[in-house]
Amino acid sequence: MEQVRLGIIGVGNMGSGHLQNIEVKKLCPEIKVTAVADINPARLDWAKETAGEGLALFDNAEDMMDSGLIDAVLIAVPHYFHPVYAIKAFERKLHVMSEKPAGVYTRQVKEMNAAAEKAGVVFGMMFNQRTNHIYRKMKEIVESGELGAIRRTNWLITNWYRPQAYYDSGAWRATWSGEGGGVLLNQCPHNLDLWQWICGMPSKVDAHLQFGKWHDIEVEDDVTAFVEYPNGATGVFITTTGDAPGTNRFEIDFDGGKLVSENDKLYLWKNEMLEQEFSATNKVPFGCPKAEFSEVETDGRNEQHVGVLNAFAGKILHGTPLVAEGTEGINGLTISNAMHLSAWLGRAVELPFDDDLFYEELMKRVKTSRRKEDTGPVFADTSGTYNSK
Repeated sequence: MEQVRLGIIGVGNMGSGHLQNIEVKKLCPEIKVTAVADINPARLDWAKETAGEGLALFDNAEDMMDSGLIDAVLIAVPHYFHPVYAIKAFERKLHVMSEKPAGVYTRQVKEMNAAAEKAGVVFGMMFNQRTNHIYRKMKEIVESGELGAIRRTNWLITNWYRPQAYYDSGAWRATWSGEGGGVLLNQCPHNLDLWQWICGMPSKVDAHLQFGKWHDIEVEDDVTAFVEYPNGATGVFITTTGDAPGTNRFEIDFDGGKLVSENDKLYLWKNEMLEQEFSATNKVPFGCPKAEFSEVETDGRNEQHVGVLNAFAGKILHGTPLVAEGTEGINGLTISNAMHLSAWLGRAVELPFDDDLFYEELMKRVKTSRRKEDTGPVFADTSGTYNSK
């Protein structure tokens, strides 16, 4: 095999971007999009015009997966259906690249991961922010141990502003039945993935979510969460789609200094000695460890979606590493689910939490979810079928 024959499930915002990167901009030389599937005929017409006559069109994903025209699928449909179609692809021994998030609830994602392991195919997650040179360097520094153990993490990520028109642009958006959540599940999967990828998984989550605070929506658009880590470190995660202008500042404090990512720069403060050592030996009441400040140099590479897809092809064709293994998608989702569950129950949640309890609480909200009218052709339910409205 010289090229991976790729079928795209869903050619909406994300799926259309991937199609253009591969077939128009020719940025993924080891991938050929040979088929697309979408329930909206207009999107199929657009895909044909964009990619040319050689593209096969399907009005449902199963027929595309059974066509023999593809080796792999890229899943770019509403969130509930990421695991649904991934499992269907695994059953057919097709390789899978899924858009984020991995799914809406961990119970479903665990089933997906088990199916991936059984199938023995390549499974990747579209965590394109892992290609960002700033975050790669942060992970490298954390893992080197040069600053000692992590004490505190803080991520203020409020530059996800969305106006009401954004939420009105699709029937599935910002509903429990269509999207399964708000800013945590739509905008922040990348941040939650990076947070745990760089700093590790927390052991306890205490979150305060506000639902429809800044918009006419039923899901969360304002979040403040406190977490504890197994080593005793703590963290805070704050996000919203209501701040304009917003801020993106990610700070990690260590025994021996701190890292700050802000405005596409990475800053490092390295103490001359660990805080514990200084505190034990210092005799000055208001003394403070001396710290050397520097702006950290990086390689500057930021390949984003194209980098993830090229690595996906490389794994299939040559056995080279993925940017993000698909089975890792459950980590950020676990944090997201824990934040929702903490807010719904009004108390802190230990990890791992009860997957069934989360599902029950989510389904209570799905049952009373609003059905938005006249806002677009796509609506997703939780029955395992991708429907048109």
